[in-house]
Amino acid sequence: MIDPTDQALLTRLFTAAVKAADPKAAIAPVLPARPKGRTVVIGAGKGAAQMAVAFEALWGDPVEGVVVTRYGYGDQTRHIRVMEAAHPVPDAAGSAATAALFDAVAGLGPDDLVVALICGGGSALLPSPPAGFSLQDEQALNQALLASGAPISAMNAIRKHFSDVKGGRLAAAAHPAKVVSLVVSDVPGDDPAQVASGPTVPDATGRDVALAAINAYGIDLPDALRAYIETHAAPDPHDAVFAGHEVHVIASAALSLEAAADQAKSEGIPAVILSDAIEGEAREVAKMHGAMARECVTRARPFAPPVVILSGGETTVTLRGQGRGGRNTEFLLSLAITCDGQGGFTALAADTDGIDGSEDNAGAFVDGSTAARLRAQGRDPSMILADNDAFTAFAALNDLFSPGPTGTNVNDFRAILIR
Repeated sequence: MIDPTDQALLTRLFTAAVKAADPKAAIAPVLPARPKGRTVVIGAGKGAAQMAVAFEALWGDPVEGVVVTRYGYGDQTRHIRVMEAAHPVPDAAGSAATAALFDAVAGLGPDDLVVALICGGGSALLPSPPAGFSLQDEQALNQALLASGAPISAMNAIRKHFSDVKGGRLAAAAHPAKVVSLVVSDVPGDDPAQVASGPTVPDATGRDVALAAINAYGIDLPDALRAYIETHAAPDPHDAVFAGHEVHVIASAALSLEAAADQAKSEGIPAVILSDAIEGEAREVAKMHGAMARECVTRARPFAPPVVILSGGETTVTLRGQGRGGRNTEFLLSLAITCDGQGGFTALAADTDGIDGSEDNAGAFVDGSTAARLRAQGRDPSMILADNDAFTAFAALNDLFSPGPTGTNVNDFRAILIR
């Protein structure tokens, strides 16, 4: 059984990390000047509804617009319409939401202002396949990308070359209105053009990068789809339609990890941040974290206990089995195997948006007894990992972490407490 005191501490660190990305506090310092004309809000992502609520509270009237978020992630706005759609595989509701965002920015003039509220998850929530292709084509692309194990930067390079909304195309449609993009970053490096595949932020990444990623990760695409990517370029960031636009990254994993570190220190436990931009296969990243945890426990290096080791970024999962789970639970199951029988540590890994993969948990907890407790139930941890079935494993142990939708998204949060 996970030590309840350690579990409570790790939960407080997660809460501090999420609070640091609170939309209202993040938006307030970067509110744009009021326009002579209309103020139109558009947005997409798992925290878009909460960002819209925060913007309305700060801005007041008049304001109008529409944002799209994941099913179950909506919030109560006064004027901005909130639509919901599927994530991580897009659906028809997402197509309707994309059309609504384009309608919202149609016919604007140079005295009007568009405020784009963008956060993680927007890529799937804004399907808009090119002419001649269908929603089914974009769904197939998304499923292939999710199963590939490719990093988010590679996925987004491909997505924005097979879309009529990504790569700055939504901002271009608002011309000649000014567009101010307020971005909650969930990508390593905090490049705003990567968040939600940049519907309002054009990117210089060319189709050669997209094609190289397809080849490097063995992504099997239909011939027609690949041919489209080979022959169509994303918008040029230097195009005059983007002149005068502003982009602000208002929250990020770096700030959230610093807040978690401060919380740990306030409770008398030193904290170290490895990185806010760790990528790679979740199960492999876990082995590195596990080796470090063991070294700290047994040899008091590289960090002497007590200490909390923090990290963020976005790992990936190459689907090999038929199980259930996301990248954080996969990380944790691999960590449990790496540290099987090792006492003196407890860990939490969770997605800051409150959902890990397609289930209703954000992540889970592990300690040195996790693998043994699975075996006591007749479950082989290595076989479960091979089937990508970490959710089922942690559900059986009652060790899932399920805070619900948080209203923000700054990617993965990992904390290993060494006593």
